[in-house]
Amino acid sequence: MSQANKALVHRWFEEVWNKGRESAIDELLAPSGIAHGIGQGEATLHGPSEFKLFVRNLRASLPDVHITIEDIVAEGDKVTVRVLLEGTHQGEGLGVSPTGRRVRVAGIILVRVANGQIVEGWNSWDQLGLLRQIGALPSLEGRDRFVSAS
Repeated sequence: MSQANKALVHRWFEEVWNKGRESAIDELLAPSGIAHGIGQGEATLHGPSEFKLFVRNLRASLPDVHITIEDIVAEGDKVTVRVLLEGTHQGEGLGVSPTGRRVRVAGIILVRVANGQIVEGWNSWDQLGLLRQIGALPSLEGRDRFVSAS
C-alpha cells in the first residue's frame, strides 16, 4: 500500500502542478477531500472545485510553476513529502504586482490516502520566504540574522 500511495502522490505533483492538468484533480482528490494550510491565511479547502480555484490562482501568479519532490516517506495510509516549488512571479494572484522574479519555496506536506485518492492533506510552506522573494516584505540580505539579547 505504501508504494501505491507514494506513486499517487508523485502523480499528483506531476499531473496537477507540473503539467497543469486540472482534470487530474478530479481523478486524484476525493470529492470530500480536504486541504489544510494553503492559500491566503493558510485556509482549508474542501473538494476538487475549491482546490481548482487555488491551483488556477497560483498558476496565474507563477505560470511556469514546477514542484520537485526532494524526499518522500510513506507508512500506512499517509505519505509525507519535502518539496521545492520554483517559478517566475508573473501574475497578481499573490497580492503583489508581478515582479518577474524567480522564486524558490520549500514545503512539507502530509497526505492521507484512501481508496486510491487523496482524502486529506496538511501543508506547510515557507510563505514568509515567498513574500520576501517577491518584494512584499523586506529582504534579510545585509542584515544581521541574529539579534543579540544585550
